[in-house]
Amino acid sequence: MSGTAAEEHGQSYPLGATVCPGGANFSVFSRGASAVELLLFDGEDDARPTRVIPIDPATNRTYHYWHAFVSGVRPGQIYGYRAYGPWDPTTGMRFDPTKVLLDPYGRGVVVPKNYSRVANRTNDDYPAGAMKSVLVDPEEYDWEGDVPLKRAVSRTIIYEMHVRGFTRHPSSGLEEKLRGTYAGLIEKIPYLQQLGITAVELLPVFQFDAQDAPRGQINYWGYAPVSFFAPHHGYSSRQNPLGPVDEFRDMVKALHRAGIEVILDVVFNHTAEGDCTGPTTSLRGLDNDIYYILEQDRSRYANYSGTGNTLNANHSIVRRMIIDSLRYWVQEMHVDGFRFDLASILARDSSGQPMSNPPVLWDIESDPVLAGTKMIAEAWDAGGLYQVGSFAGDSWKEWNGRFRDDVRSFFRGDRGLVARIADRLVGSPDIYGYKEREAEESVNFVTCHDGFTLNDLVSYNLKHNEANGEGNRDGADDNRSWNCGFEGPTDDTTVESLRNRQIKNLLTCTMLSLGMPMIMMGDEVRRSQRGNNNAYCQDNEISWFDWTLLLKHADVHRFVRVLIAHRLFRDVQNEFQGESLNQVLRKSKKAWHGVKLNQPDWSDWSHSFALTAEVMGEQHLVHLMFNAYWEPLDFELPPVSEEGNGPWHRWIDTTLEAPHDIVAWQTAPPFTDQMYRVGPRSVVVLYSLLGASPLT
Repeated sequence: MSGTAAEEHGQSYPLGATVCPGGANFSVFSRGASAVELLLFDGEDDARPTRVIPIDPATNRTYHYWHAFVSGVRPGQIYGYRAYGPWDPTTGMRFDPTKVLLDPYGRGVVVPKNYSRVANRTNDDYPAGAMKSVLVDPEEYDWEGDVPLKRAVSRTIIYEMHVRGFTRHPSSGLEEKLRGTYAGLIEKIPYLQQLGITAVELLPVFQFDAQDAPRGQINYWGYAPVSFFAPHHGYSSRQNPLGPVDEFRDMVKALHRAGIEVILDVVFNHTAEGDCTGPTTSLRGLDNDIYYILEQDRSRYANYSGTGNTLNANHSIVRRMIIDSLRYWVQEMHVDGFRFDLASILARDSSGQPMSNPPVLWDIESDPVLAGTKMIAEAWDAGGLYQVGSFAGDSWKEWNGRFRDDVRSFFRGDRGLVARIADRLVGSPDIYGYKEREAEESVNFVTCHDGFTLNDLVSYNLKHNEANGEGNRDGADDNRSWNCGFEGPTDDTTVESLRNRQIKNLLTCTMLSLGMPMIMMGDEVRRSQRGNNNAYCQDNEISWFDWTLLLKHADVHRFVRVLIAHRLFRDVQNEFQGESLNQVLRKSKKAWHGVKLNQPDWSDWSHSFALTAEVMGEQHLVHLMFNAYWEPLDFELPPVSEEGNGPWHRWIDTTLEAPHDIVAWQTAPPFTDQMYRVGPRSVVVLYSLLGASPLT
């Protein structure tokens, strides 16, 4: 070492590894450790370090922060820690000096070719293939003026996607080294632009343990984090220690240039260290009893995540790590938002009990660095806590699971859904209206990564998860799906026609409902997972985007593109941006109908309704008719005013074949009859220029 004593001893702040003049500062928190060593490696596949630097507790420890300055190291340096302390699971202590530990604040991670999750469970000294951290200098990248887009939520359309799955299929047309990578996604940005979406929501891109899966399987989704700061190494076409960081930023910059925001699906509820049988890779070996919620029997982990452990998110140290992670991804990686997996876990205290004002959630909401960043909560957890409509905070948006369930049930033909689906259409005021919040608090979706694809929702009555190797016991049983008369793929044109229509119905309802809409990767071309509703371990053609479907299901793809381009009903929200949902609904004149005008049928046996509403920003009148009944129904139409309305123009009729099922507004054919026959299981949308409104 060289330099002053302060330089040699290093500093407690900032945490992690920080490039400094002449070397780097390393700082890690551990309250319970009796000794800590910094390990430097020459290569990612090296089993043993080339240099071991003991961190002197007398001179290189400030409070519970162990720190050291190391001269001569440069970005790309591979490192890890070894922590000594008590092994006493009965008190929650699990120090194991045989393990190479990742830096919780490490900005990069390398995974050696011989990495073994099983080996990291044993007590062998330097187990084969431990993951290691990488020294990164965030300042070395040229953003070329890029900044997060901060698009209004009222103009946001989310496309949930998997980085690898989007381009990994051979039909993607990309060269082999680009398939399944951040660089591969860049190549497909024109497709996303043409589709019309405004934001991609990426399934987890934090470095995760791909071996955290049943024997013989692989963790494909990525809900198994080992680092909250490092982009996943396996998604980079540049297989060098610093490659993933720059390639991820290249992707963000390219998406921003195309006007597309980047939202990350983040997992702050658990880690891949799992339960007491899992490996020691980082937090467990540094301060197990601080980082995790433990049961009364301190040798056991509370499992509100359903994956073996639960992060102790409201502990001050863990809260700081979460905030620092979010800040890093916004400031240094330029992401536009976050979707929090099992976000209700963040509302639990150190004993697992729900809190009325969870500190970590208010820290996130009030942080000035994160101001304007989109925050979306999956407002439930695997422990039974369900907070849709009651999630803490003022600015959070929520995945509306009730929208998903009610829309599925309505179009399946279930009874007692008409009143509920009407509520979902106008922003779920029964859930959110009391908060006096904007309609976009509700993130509206029918499908997501977890469950059936849209194609499978109308093609299977039952889940078919046999490929997962768990005897079809995994995955949800309550899918609210309907196979339209035949289980699985079929050449029956009648069944296929009905499935196409149901898909268009579901997409129309999602896009036209008040709220922030989200569709899943491949639903626009009827991507199938062969009935698998829990494909978390299927890194193969079951999960990948098959680009040949663009031709096979060109009509559905076209329907989605036109639907997104002309989301007429959304203008209600744009006109009243910044006002509450209740205010929007009060100011927008509307009328509910059944098959007869002004006579809605809200009974349990009803399967149809209609809505007329003024879209004031564009001076249009829209009339929406929903028929989930299995026979056609004749709907009375509101009169066309002699003072300037009309005539009605047919924008959407899902019973019609393409290209008549949906048209551009300027080419929409007029319709002058007083009745409209709405086909079985279909949706019709008419519009008229607004002169003197027939609404009162």
